[in-house]
Amino acid sequence: MISYKEVGLVNSRDMFAKAMKGHYAVGAYNFNNMEQMQAIIAACVETKSPVILQVSKGARDYANINILRNMARGGVEYAHELGCDIPIVLHLDHGDSFKTAKDCIDNGFSSVMIDGSHLPYEENIAVTKQVVDYAHEHDVTVEGELGVLAGIEDEVSSAVSHYTRPEEVVDFATRTGVDSLAISIGTSHGAYKFTPEQCTRNEEGILIPPPLRFDILAEIEKQLPGFPIVLHGASSVPQEYVKIINEHGGKLADSVGIPEEQLRKAAKSAVCKINIDSDGRLAMTAMIRKIFDEKPAEFDPRKYLGPAREELKKMYMHKNIDVLGCAGHALD
Repeated sequence: MISYKEVGLVNSRDMFAKAMKGHYAVGAYNFNNMEQMQAIIAACVETKSPVILQVSKGARDYANINILRNMARGGVEYAHELGCDIPIVLHLDHGDSFKTAKDCIDNGFSSVMIDGSHLPYEENIAVTKQVVDYAHEHDVTVEGELGVLAGIEDEVSSAVSHYTRPEEVVDFATRTGVDSLAISIGTSHGAYKFTPEQCTRNEEGILIPPPLRFDILAEIEKQLPGFPIVLHGASSVPQEYVKIINEHGGKLADSVGIPEEQLRKAAKSAVCKINIDSDGRLAMTAMIRKIFDEKPAEFDPRKYLGPAREELKKMYMHKNIDVLGCAGHALD
C-alpha cells in the first residue's frame, strides 16, 4: 500500500474548511496526460491556489493508475520547483464501486468519490458507508452523491436529472459519514448540458440555460450547516473555444454550459469544490484544431500540445481568479 502522504499530497478536510470560511471554492480539474497536469499546477502556483487533481475511471483506464499517481507526485515537485508548495489533492472522480475506491486509496489517492446516486437510496448509503469506513482508516476523505446529473462525461451518463432532496441530506450524511456531498441543483455533465428546448436565446442568438436551483442549495445548507458541498458538471463551455473549434473543422452545435456568474455565486456559499472537465477539453481541442488547420504540415506533438498547454493554463488561472475565488488562498 502507498500512502498519499508519501507522495506529498493532502486530503480535502482542511482545504474545504478553509474554503468555507473564506467563501471560495477549490477547482477540481480533471487530467489524463502530462500537459493537462502541467497546466493545472502552473496555473495554481501562479495564482497561489489550492487544487484538486481529479481522475475519472476513464482516465485510470487511459493512463494507468500508477502513472497518474506518479504524475501527481511530479506535480507536487513541479509546484515546489516553481516556488510555491500549494496544497494538492489527488481525487477519484465518480468511483463506481468499493473495489475501485479501495484500489485508489491503496495507490496513493488522498480523496475518493463513491457515486451511488444511480442506486436505490439504501444501497447508495450502504456502498458509500463501506467506502467511508475503509477510507477513514487511512485518513482519506470521501465524497458521496445525492441526486442525479444529466449529460455524458467519460463513463458517467444519464438522460435525465433528479434534483437532490434536501430532506434526505441529514440522514445520508449521518449514516454514511461522508466528508463532502455532491448535489444536483441544475448542473450537467459534458459540453451539451442542455437541449435547445430547455434554453432561451438572447439577442445574439446565444443559448441561455435555465438558472441553477439556489433555493435547493439554500435548503441543503439549512439542513446541513457548515457541511462541504460539491458541484459536478460545472464547466461553462466558453463560446470562444466553441467558435474556434467550429471554424477549424469541428462540429459543436448548440453546446452550452453553466454561466460563470452563477458558479461565482455558488462558490460564496457552502459549495467548496467545483468540478471542471469539459472546459479543459474544449481549450485543448480548440488550440490543436487551429494549429492543424493553419499548419497542416505540422507533425511535432510539442508544436501543438505546447500551445494547448498554455491555453489551458490561461483558462485555469481565469477560473481560479474570476470564478472560484480561490486565488491567493493556497497558503492560508
